[in-house]
Amino acid sequence: MRLARSILVAALVASVGTMINTADSSAEASAEADNWSRFRGPNGTGVSEAKNLPVEFGPSRNVKWKAVVPPGHSSPVFTNTHIFLTAHSPIDQKAPSEYTLYALALDRQTGKQLWQHEVPRPQKGRRENVNGPASPSPVTDGTNVFVFFQDFGLISYTAEGKERWRMPLGPFTMYYGFGASPILEDGLLILPVDQDLTAYLLAVDARTGKERWRVQRPHVISGYSTPTIWRPKNGGPAQILIPESFQLTSYSLETGKQLWYVRGLACEMKSVASIDDDTLYINGWGFGANQAGTQIPTVDFAEGLRRFDTNKDGKVSRQETIDHTAADRMERMLKPEAGFDAFDGNRDGELDAKDWEIFRSMLAAENGLMAIKLGGSGDMTSTAVKWKYLRPVPQVPSTVLYDGVLYMVNDSGILISFDPATGSVIKQGRLKGAIDKYFASPIAADGKVWLVSQDGTVSVISARGDWQVLQVNTMDDEVFATPVPADGELFVRTRSALYNFAK
Repeated sequence: MRLARSILVAALVASVGTMINTADSSAEASAEADNWSRFRGPNGTGVSEAKNLPVEFGPSRNVKWKAVVPPGHSSPVFTNTHIFLTAHSPIDQKAPSEYTLYALALDRQTGKQLWQHEVPRPQKGRRENVNGPASPSPVTDGTNVFVFFQDFGLISYTAEGKERWRMPLGPFTMYYGFGASPILEDGLLILPVDQDLTAYLLAVDARTGKERWRVQRPHVISGYSTPTIWRPKNGGPAQILIPESFQLTSYSLETGKQLWYVRGLACEMKSVASIDDDTLYINGWGFGANQAGTQIPTVDFAEGLRRFDTNKDGKVSRQETIDHTAADRMERMLKPEAGFDAFDGNRDGELDAKDWEIFRSMLAAENGLMAIKLGGSGDMTSTAVKWKYLRPVPQVPSTVLYDGVLYMVNDSGILISFDPATGSVIKQGRLKGAIDKYFASPIAADGKVWLVSQDGTVSVISARGDWQVLQVNTMDDEVFATPVPADGELFVRTRSALYNFAK
């Protein structure tokens, strides 16, 4: 039976690129077509100049082509001729931790598979909940592609699929598993490694695959946000902006040196920032207990030992929290089913003094959406925060800033539009048919915004402060990847396929 299953899996993998092609064969790509070269497109904004995009679509409606692909949470990236993806395929359905990793390329106009390469898997990284082994999106310079896998590291291929270089990395210690995607700027491949132990920021020469610089970041714990690049109007040096645990930090693109930071972010950051000329907008969510005004009081380590350390070894063990009868909210948060493993940075089953301080910081953090004035030197917290929105915000989806309005969809399908200048809510309402969580981020183009829930419900709204729902489409499959708009086309990756929709 195992051999039969292996043959079946091989057949399924070989079927990648199977198409339902309803396109006019005479249609050709415009050389100036929108290229979505990184996660969330140009500088991670989620905004495109594409026009004439489809509003009504689905598995049997307005399909230009459909390519069957292995599962993966990563979003596709594009050149004029190619689409690049990462994916994984289970080896045995009864052993979900056993899978094969893939990098692959499709023809942009037809969806036909051009190549597929299996990626080595020398390590098995920690993952939790819905995160997948192919979550980080690739990035392309228009000719070559760069992919990252938690279980391997970085690999670069040419458009034709020839390997250029590889850089093994890891193992990693993010609580939920790796989520950030690499970005490419000025010939540097930038990768933030926001983890509980030995966090760092890495810059790799995109041409050679050699490390250009690496900056240690001891103040950082697990994080999942992809960076944004900011080039000051005054001509100052290009900066890497990273929503980290507890703060937004700016680093020099050239050297990796920390330039300035603003405290007050949530304890776990997953979203990508929205940005205009001088302001950054970022939402973050850690625990439900991090809602403003509901934070849980904590005690110092000495008091923690007095309460929990029954064997008097100077640490609080996982078993000791299980055996302890919780008397308050703080003690309940230390139970394994609540948060213990998130506070145990080195996963040794014990909280030492450092772990305890992280635990206290995580419970003291505040969920919310912030507008931050860009620039400065050192700690800019006291002057840079323009406004805060402290009601519930999404855990994963980013905001999108488009035509003077900021949009945010939370985990229950509540869509909120904001005035970005003041943070005041313009309109709030539940999206029709929104019954599932949201992991994909909104995208905006052509006077509209597209929002996709986990169950594949795609809402299309008019892009204005008093937004209206124009259309609700269903994909009949799960969606974790953020869609991609291009002139006249919309690409949506589901669990089983990549669709190209056109009017």
